Amino acid sequence: MVEKLNVVAAIIRRAGKILITQRFDKAHLGGMWEFPGGKVEAGETLEAALQREIQEELGLKIRVDDEYLHTEHDYPTKSIRLHFFNCTILEGEPQPLDVADLRWVEPAQLTDFQFPPADAELIAKLRFGI
Repeated sequence: MVEKLNVVAAIIRRAGKILITQRFDKAHLGGMWEFPGGKVEAGETLEAALQREIQEELGLKIRVDDEYLHTEHDYPTKSIRLHFFNCTILEGEPQPLDVADLRWVEPAQLTDFQFPPADAELIAKLRFGI
């Protein structure tokens, strides 16, 4: 049976750049880059899950703004429904608390990094400012 997961991710912008994070090598899709976020726990709203994940991973308090894109992707062992939200930093400076690394990158640089296949549509939209 394929596991179905709701996943949330933040699009955090500053001075024309977007914050991306790198997965730990031992994680699913280890070493790849992603937009920070994670799984929605039982009973959580999408917004609350995203605020919790960003606090845990980066030590930031954020405001979750509008949903930019949602997509679904099937991996061999799981199926995900991925919700990308525009977010604003309210407090803190990003620190790699529960991620391998983080970077601020220009939208055009996103293709210089290896992302999971589920992020392809988002990266195309961000690169072309759609």
